[in-house]
Amino acid sequence: MLNKSVIIVAAGKGERMKSLLPKQFLHLAGKAVLMHTIEKFFLYDNDIQIIIVLPKEYVDYWQKLCSSSGFGIKHSLVEGGKTRFESVKNALYSVPDANLVAVHDGVRPLVSDETITRCFAQAEISGAAIPVVDCVDSLRQISKTENIAVDREKYKLVQTPQVFSAKILKDAYNQNFTENFTDDAAVVESIDKKISLVAGNRENIKITTETDLKIAEILII
Repeated sequence: MLNKSVIIVAAGKGERMKSLLPKQFLHLAGKAVLMHTIEKFFLYDNDIQIIIVLPKEYVDYWQKLCSSSGFGIKHSLVEGGKTRFESVKNALYSVPDANLVAVHDGVRPLVSDETITRCFAQAEISGAAIPVVDCVDSLRQISKTENIAVDREKYKLVQTPQVFSAKILKDAYNQNFTENFTDDAAVVESIDKKISLVAGNRENIKITTETDLKIAEILII
């Protein structure tokens, strides 16, 4: 079984939350959102390498928050870049080539152990695995002149963690950023690597708004 790493990207500023404090540091059920997220991976594997990517200006804040709250799960810190692409690339320097590496949003604290397990298991087989869930709403495709209904059965909603062979992910990130790189799977796909899909968990929402935070408060109990 391969050793595992997780890069938890928490370098966002949280403008959509309408809060002075970035959303990864907001309290959820008594502790910071990011702490819940870290705990999910530690509980999955106590030996996993945990790398947290933070905004440079919040590194000291995070360290003091961990100290004051007695949060003792071992992790290393990396400063984020101007884009998510740069942030992940910065963190990848700390990951051994032989590992499997997950990239996870710091504001997805409701990922299930089953989802994490499925992603790592499939990535060990195929080199690249991402969690997805079904679309339950109707979808329409729009253009400048019209909008048409599309078959939602042909689409999936993508979550994190996205898990890869570290060597594959490093090779993929050894290129210049383009606007098509909306997630890590898109970066890997650009070097002609196939992406395997596994089942995610619908509760695994990304907390980006005040409403999301309220939903998470209900679901995390």
